[in-house]
Amino acid sequence: MKAICFNFQIHQPFRLKRYRFFDIGNDHYYYDDFANDDIITRIAERSYIPAARTLLNMINEPGSKFRCSISVTGVALEQCEQYVPELIDLLKQLAATGKVEFTAETYAHSLASLADPDEFANQVKVHSDKVKELFGVTTKVLRNTELIYCDDLAPQILAMGYKGVITEGAKHILGWKSPNYVYSAASAPKLKMLLKNSKLSDDISSRFSNYDWSEYPLTADKYISWIADTPREEQIFVLSMGLETFGELQPAASGIFQFLEALPRFAAERGVEFLTPSDAISKIT
Repeated sequence: MKAICFNFQIHQPFRLKRYRFFDIGNDHYYYDDFANDDIITRIAERSYIPAARTLLNMINEPGSKFRCSISVTGVALEQCEQYVPELIDLLKQLAATGKVEFTAETYAHSLASLADPDEFANQVKVHSDKVKELFGVTTKVLRNTELIYCDDLAPQILAMGYKGVITEGAKHILGWKSPNYVYSAASAPKLKMLLKNSKLSDDISSRFSNYDWSEYPLTADKYISWIADTPREEQIFVLSMGLETFGELQPAASGIFQFLEALPRFAAERGVEFLTPSDAISKIT
């Protein structure tokens, strides 16, 4: 079996306003509300909202077997609630399909895992509680900030109740090994590891509309053929990217939305499935 495991991320930090010397002691509000509103509203209109609608259409297509996962940081959820509640509504619709898994994150997209285990655990819990509150689902797989992982973290992640973690398929770590398998953490074998295929992910997020790329134009059938034609024993292809890939990094005029919508049809023709991270962990051993 070969399967694609999509993980789309949404993150926008709170922007801080210019704070001058004479504001010290006089102004205790540090956020740039105008910039926060402007940026997330603009990106949502160009990318997040049409991308979410596209995913919903793909799932609701008759006979569709499309699955994916989404990670939205807590600070992005707060901004969406305040400035683009229609995106929250779309994410709720995606959650209600039962075919979209929401993965855990640090609430503020922080580096807490590198410095403070207690703060790391707290941020993940607060984030998971927020996801449960908004979408009624429980997170089962962790996607740490920027896919950070080390073996020292594995026992803690397992103890926090997570059965899997998505991390980078770093070539300098893997060596000759392929990222296209479900691995077990060396320090906590019950914790499963899903490794991002950086090349295939970047082909979409970074190279899709690059006219100088040797593989331009990238079509859905070509892309699926790259996966289907890999060695038979390679199983899971984790494609991790920001959701802003669709419509922001790769503009709508490039055909990126049509590319995404066409993937399931060509995948079905070549026997390639779509799995959520939890499905991949339970089905692939």
